[in-house]
Amino acid sequence: MIDRTHALPVVRQCQLLGVARSTAYYQPTPVSDPVLALMRRIDELHLQYPFAGARMLRDLLRHEGHTIGRRHVATLMRRMGIEALYRKPSLSRRQPGHRIYSYLLRDLEISRPNHVWAADITYIPMRRGFLYLFAILDWASRRVLAWRLSNTLTTDFCLDAVREAITQYGCPEIFNTDQGCQFTSHEFTGLLTHHGIQISMDGKGCWRDNVFVERLWKSIKYEEVYLHAYDTVSAAHQGVARYLTFYNQTRPHQALDGQTPDRVYYENLTTRRTAA
Repeated sequence: MIDRTHALPVVRQCQLLGVARSTAYYQPTPVSDPVLALMRRIDELHLQYPFAGARMLRDLLRHEGHTIGRRHVATLMRRMGIEALYRKPSLSRRQPGHRIYSYLLRDLEISRPNHVWAADITYIPMRRGFLYLFAILDWASRRVLAWRLSNTLTTDFCLDAVREAITQYGCPEIFNTDQGCQFTSHEFTGLLTHHGIQISMDGKGCWRDNVFVERLWKSIKYEEVYLHAYDTVSAAHQGVARYLTFYNQTRPHQALDGQTPDRVYYENLTTRRTAA
């Protein structure tokens, strides 16, 4: 890391680290308000039409009066960490060094807490800038067990949430994610295997394999995030925390016969412990 207060000149530090001087002096340019508004609209359209790629999103945006090209849409999608969800060719091709695990949930009956946990990352817009939200969901009860916000798409904030969930609730039998680089990394898979957890990954582009997390994203964005323009990271953290508390403890869930995730999680957990 470059230390500007060190006695060694910055030029020499760059030489020793093997980085260009321009990298050390680079100052990131803040995203403009029109681009932030465009990114939010792309996120909304992505929730409505998860199969839409850059070309379709470009056309949808043009119908709304935006002057934009496919490449610009694709660039913003990469920045937001989203992509069109559809079957892609060469699905057996693997990224060197990153193992892809099989999907273990097909035809599996999941009816008890801590049998299967699922996790994913989504984009959270603010008034100025944006964040990424990582959440871990108990599959049977739909309860959010742990979550983290970050301003970068790294692995560390995901690992923090996994460690918190394991510390508070124990280990699940199976942990399911998509094939994102954060989840295929040696750090992430190593943490799960260290605790004896089976790893399951969605098929490439198969959003239905992790559909309950996708539904959580839609709920939190339409019922909380899109209703508020967060000014700061702390405001975003407070808003997400407030909503997820409501989601777990108060919000009736149609798939749970009107019960809350908290009630289904803890009642079934108590029943299993009593039976044991």
